[in-house]
Amino acid sequence: MFPGQGAQHRGMGKGLFQQYRTETLAASEFLGYDLEELCLKDPKRELGKTQFTQPALYTVNAFRYYEQQNGSTPDYLIGHSLGEYNALLSAGAFDFMSGLKLVQKRGELMAAASGGGMAAVLGLEAGQVREKLKEGGYGVEVANYNTPTQIVIAGKKEEIDTVVKDFDAQGIKIIPLFVSAPFHSKYMANAASEFEAFLEQVRFSPLKVPVIANATARPYDNGEVKKLLATQIASSVLWVDTIAHLLDSGVGDFEEIGGDILTKMVIEIKNKHEVKATAVVEKISPEKKTTNGFCGSSLGSASFREEYKVKYAYMTGAMYKGIASKEMVLRLAKSNMLGFLGTAGMSLRQIEEDIRYLQGQLTPSQAYGLNLIHHLDNPDREMDIVSLYLNHGIHTIEAAAFMTMTPALVYYRLKGLKKMGNGEISCTHRIVAKVSRPEVAKAFMSPAPERIVNRLLEEGLISIEESTYAKKVPMSYDICVEADSGGHTDRGIAMVLLPAMQQLRDSCKRQYAYDRSIRVGLAGGIGTPQSIVCAFMMGADFVLTGSINQCTVEAGTSESVKEILQEVDVRDTDYAPAGDMFEIGAKVQVLKKGVLFPVRANKLFNLYQQYNAIEEIPEKIVQQLENRYFEKTLDEVWKEVRAYKMKNGKEAEIEKAEKNPRNKMALIFRAYFGFSSRLAFEGNMERKVNFQVHTGSSMGAFNQWVKGSRLENWRERHTDEIGTLLMEEAAKLMKEKLSIINN
Repeated sequence: MFPGQGAQHRGMGKGLFQQYRTETLAASEFLGYDLEELCLKDPKRELGKTQFTQPALYTVNAFRYYEQQNGSTPDYLIGHSLGEYNALLSAGAFDFMSGLKLVQKRGELMAAASGGGMAAVLGLEAGQVREKLKEGGYGVEVANYNTPTQIVIAGKKEEIDTVVKDFDAQGIKIIPLFVSAPFHSKYMANAASEFEAFLEQVRFSPLKVPVIANATARPYDNGEVKKLLATQIASSVLWVDTIAHLLDSGVGDFEEIGGDILTKMVIEIKNKHEVKATAVVEKISPEKKTTNGFCGSSLGSASFREEYKVKYAYMTGAMYKGIASKEMVLRLAKSNMLGFLGTAGMSLRQIEEDIRYLQGQLTPSQAYGLNLIHHLDNPDREMDIVSLYLNHGIHTIEAAAFMTMTPALVYYRLKGLKKMGNGEISCTHRIVAKVSRPEVAKAFMSPAPERIVNRLLEEGLISIEESTYAKKVPMSYDICVEADSGGHTDRGIAMVLLPAMQQLRDSCKRQYAYDRSIRVGLAGGIGTPQSIVCAFMMGADFVLTGSINQCTVEAGTSESVKEILQEVDVRDTDYAPAGDMFEIGAKVQVLKKGVLFPVRANKLFNLYQQYNAIEEIPEKIVQQLENRYFEKTLDEVWKEVRAYKMKNGKEAEIEKAEKNPRNKMALIFRAYFGFSSRLAFEGNMERKVNFQVHTGSSMGAFNQWVKGSRLENWRERHTDEIGTLLMEEAAKLMKEKLSIINN
């Protein structure tokens, strides 16, 4: 373990500079000042300044490691913030002078940032700190997760000062740090971008020893060193997760270079950490990956991983109203994984705010996407969302609930089409199409409908070139077959649907002679390594998880819902009418354990089918609906529905309903679905029976898989860790199964 900034002190490195004289002179000549004098005497009091601290500490860390080497090789190397550069140096990523050039540039960029501050919060757990910051409305972030009860926060100077006063008043121990910038936070995004550009000219060698990255708490892949070093500047230091990962991987001994700062942290983490009893991710070295071909990052389509610049052929789907939150998408992106923001049901303003948040935190090379749900009765809304995406440079979307191609969807796909030098058509905008019906899949596998292309051309939304190239590409190169999933479902069977869609893919490829193949992935019921193995053995190019991600720290739903979900089993779901398609009887898969929503929703649909008006329903049933379902009279419900529709410019719906009693009844009944959904988001346990929670049986399968491990508690579940765990365990399982077959 190598310490980072904060471990420096006058006199450090005494005796080492003479021992490594050649390196000392070379470093001093490059830096333009006497490095030995700075470390031992610090005559100008510059050692505490970031631009001087980082090269000095990097050098002393390196010399100490050289001195302490006894011929043995560690199983892992780790470093805290700046110390990560020493870990990479020791792993062979670069030589001493190359590393010095990196930290010198890093130190300069970080020192140039100003107007910020940091503080250490002691005695509170990370979740408590985040909750208090949220309650106070502060734009302050957690920069370092040092131990379970030592959290460093970063933000604008005035906000940090306010937080310090606020926490002091509450009796919370908080110590302001003497730094001039909010390191490891979103406010360092500009420095991260500049450093990323600087790193483009640097070449890194393959790692000889695994190094755990601060930004992901997972081992580096050789191809992602540049990306993660740039990301690290503006990302939290996940030290607790780093140590937890090593403990879960069987590491017992930790040796710190040059002190005991990190050692003390490790002791506290060890004392409060329970090693997973099940589902331990096996560390696979780069050499092992090459020889046996089985690791999580080798499963599925290589072209998928390359195109999206992700580690795994794995992604997480969008869940409505921000359940698939910006925090979830951000954490996945920083772990080199693809996730989609759940924009359905969100206002344009909220969507735009979340886009700005993500783009402020992420580098252009980090993958993420946003959801686009079909608005059957409101095509203008669909076009407004697409226009917002195009204005903000969103290059990847997940298209859901589409039954046919729409102008907005085609506009998004065609905008930016261009012909490359090799003759291939380049698609600026990618669509991951979630489908469960062959006719819809075929529409996405085909070029954009000519009538829509012509309409967009006439309206001046696309160019002649874009309309011409539209014939050469499908609407989507990534078709995600959705079997029986949480939320809207056609109750498809994966083993039937996937092969059928693959045959359809092959047929479309022959028919349209595309330059490249269409990838077909699988979603629905994916919650264990076994299900992932099944998907890839059937030839899926990628997998998508949904339900299991709403029971994580990052999910944007209430803690009450998460508490319920972590207890469900595979038989604890049911089917109910979909509120947005109530009249046609479309179904959603929902939670049934401990709630009455599916029973009540189905009863409302049965009443809708049985009667033509509210007035025809027996008085006893009406009273039941008012007292138990809506908790108000049906007249009051109608007044609220009417006011809402009128406010949102839907006078035609009200006029139609007032002329047709059955339409009026449908609008009143549909209000229950909105009500039950809000209750779940609010998490009011006194009204738990009416919670509407969309989830599939994969939630129960996942719960059973992690039973007895620390992941049994949702507060320990993080979306990126779940994805990594599933993929690596699936690779291990596939290797075992194929070995049995071969024998």
